[in-house]
Amino acid sequence: MSKTSPAQFIQEVRQEATKVTWPTRKETGISTAMVFVFVILAAIFFFIVDQILQFGVKLIFGLGG
Repeated sequence: MSKTSPAQFIQEVRQEATKVTWPTRKETGISTAMVFVFVILAAIFFFIVDQILQFGVKLIFGLGG
């Protein structure tokens, strides 16, 4: 592998950076909203699973009712 000078490295980094396509404000907003929706859905799912397991453990060990 050949050595690159720091100046050439910085030039190549700048060239690659110009190829990056950044998301628009709308795309970022939609993605953020989707993350929040899926986090809420996952929280509800795990809450329900936790309640079912808690009920099963109580039923097995007779610790409440």
